[in-house]
Amino acid sequence: MPPYTSLLEEALEAWQYAREGVIDELDNLGEDELGFRPTPENRSAAELVLHIVESGLLMVGELTRPDGDFQRQSYEAHLREHAGSLRAKTKKELLALLRRTHAEGDRRFREAGELHLLQYIRRFDGLPGTRLAWMNHGIAHEEYHRGQLALYARLLGRVPALTQRILEG
Repeated sequence: MPPYTSLLEEALEAWQYAREGVIDELDNLGEDELGFRPTPENRSAAELVLHIVESGLLMVGELTRPDGDFQRQSYEAHLREHAGSLRAKTKKELLALLRRTHAEGDRRFREAGELHLLQYIRRFDGLPGTRLAWMNHGIAHEEYHRGQLALYARLLGRVPALTQRILEG
């Protein structure tokens, strides 16, 4: 039997898997590699992780609000409201931030409940969509950036964490 008993449980399991993957990819990098960026225009590895955390906080914050609406204010205002000004410089601090914000988000989604997440919200493009669908969008966004961290590892001469896991087992 699957470890979930509802659509919310299934989505939370997917988010946990995505976040654990980001944690593994970050943990695979050395402390001295957190500033790596493939080109000057790209985010550094540390900046990518902070972006993942900010986006996750925005996702949780807006999707769990009773009056959630991605168009009620600018994207930057949403980030300020839900993420504030995050600071983490070391790998240890970034890993702790990833773990803490995920645990808080999981708790808030569970408190909001599945029926809340099946309700509609106005998306960034102005169209309606269920909160659950937009939770899945947020999970996909996190996986996208996880892939970037894996690519950074390759560019640094490392084997990505997920590839290591596959090869080992």
